Amino acid sequence: MTAPKRRTAPATRTLISDTQLRRGHGRIGYVVVLTLVLVVFVLVFLFPVYWMVTSAVKAPAEFARTPPTFVPESFHPDTYVLAWQHMRIPRYFLNTVYYALGGWLIQLAVAVSAAYALSKLRPRFGGLVLGGMLASLMLPAAALLVPAYLTVSDVPIFGVNLLNTPWALWLPAAANAFNVYVLKRFFDQIPDDLLDSASLDGAGRLRVLTSIVLPLSRPVLGVVSIFSIIAIWKDFLWPLLVLQDPDTQTLSVALSRLSNTSQVPPTEMMAGLVIASIPMVVIFLIFQRSIVSGLSAGGLKG
Repeated sequence: MTAPKRRTAPATRTLISDTQLRRGHGRIGYVVVLTLVLVVFVLVFLFPVYWMVTSAVKAPAEFARTPPTFVPESFHPDTYVLAWQHMRIPRYFLNTVYYALGGWLIQLAVAVSAAYALSKLRPRFGGLVLGGMLASLMLPAAALLVPAYLTVSDVPIFGVNLLNTPWALWLPAAANAFNVYVLKRFFDQIPDDLLDSASLDGAGRLRVLTSIVLPLSRPVLGVVSIFSIIAIWKDFLWPLLVLQDPDTQTLSVALSRLSNTSQVPPTEMMAGLVIASIPMVVIFLIFQRSIVSGLSAGGLKG
């Protein structure tokens, strides 16, 4: 009897083959190119962060020196404490957290409902509605600022002014076609037979959504949640337009307003910028794998 042939794993396709890497000059060239690419990426993406962090611990005189010092000659970590106290960062920080959490809940409610209806309920003209949503992604955000501002300043039919209220941020953020599209793509992968079985057992449309669709959609819900929170946290132009009262402003808008005054030293301003960026950096480092896996989950079958 002949021994069964062993199955070999399929070779991974890359720009450089394993044979080329085994050669001396091929491996040296690969290492050189990879090192150069990493150095360029580090300089482009990490140097601004390094400059912001180190500038905050310099003395004001050293910060204004020309040419600048890349390594601080003096170290003043108490600048972060002064920025936290003098710039009312706790107040604006809590404002931003409140806006981000409220916007996250409203975006999930709207996006999940729309995606579930388009994917599983299949209403009449659903394809036309989805096409209109996707077409809105082709419009530049700047082109929508004036119509959106006029809408929140005088809501049609109701005649309510939403300026300086959280709803001025929450309602426009809820109309997010990208979230609807991502959720719909994931919902499409859920077998209809599973939902039909639940319906035969007496589950209504809402019960099917809450008991079957949402538990199966945790990966993509996590991705949409992260994107929603980050988008509201880092948004600047829209909150600058609709939150004109200083007590209602987000952290980014408040820092921009304080930077135009002479009451805040530049080193404290840099410290405030570092504090404002820390939450989003931490969220990205913790959930970066979840973002990639959640986005790819709806595009694969099996």
